[in-house]
Amino acid sequence: MFTGIITDIGTVASATARAGSDLRLEIATAYDLASVAIGASIACSGVCLTVVGKSADRFAVDVSGETISRTAHAMWAPGARLNLERALKVGDELGGHIVTGHVDAIGTIVSAEKTAGSLALIVAAPASLAPFIAAKGSVCVDGVSLTVNSVQDTAEGAHFALNIIPHTAEWTNLGSASAGREVNLEIDVLARYLQRMEQARQRNVN
Repeated sequence: MFTGIITDIGTVASATARAGSDLRLEIATAYDLASVAIGASIACSGVCLTVVGKSADRFAVDVSGETISRTAHAMWAPGARLNLERALKVGDELGGHIVTGHVDAIGTIVSAEKTAGSLALIVAAPASLAPFIAAKGSVCVDGVSLTVNSVQDTAEGAHFALNIIPHTAEWTNLGSASAGREVNLEIDVLARYLQRMEQARQRNVN
């Protein structure tokens, strides 16, 4: 479990092919890895991954072909900058919102414009997620807990607006966001259960 509050930006130092379409990544980080156990969970740009190895300044994770197919593809390449968050401990401050580290869909940044010192983003979400993104609700974008400013339905799904304040721009990789970039989207956990309830209702109606 996570909160969407990023505590480091890691860099993919290496990506090695494993069996099938799996990858072994080594991620460089400023974390004190002496305090990170093998088997611990770290969210990497919104994807919950298990630490399978570590050195002084890097940790290793295995990424399945399934995960790669359902997440932003550029994040798995050497040199990619990843938003990192260690798993929530009992008693930690819940500064963002409840985040599971399970990506619901890939979104695409439509525009990124500097405005009044902040960065205004418009993100396109697919039709499968559109009903579950609401103005003033929470959404996780590349592992970052953010508040939705507004939502506009489109033929393909929805466009939603975000405001990235200078602090968030500095401490996450969203500061370098540009149009056309893919991002990992996770809807609010309550919306996920509402989604499941709606699916069940539709089956009963039909």
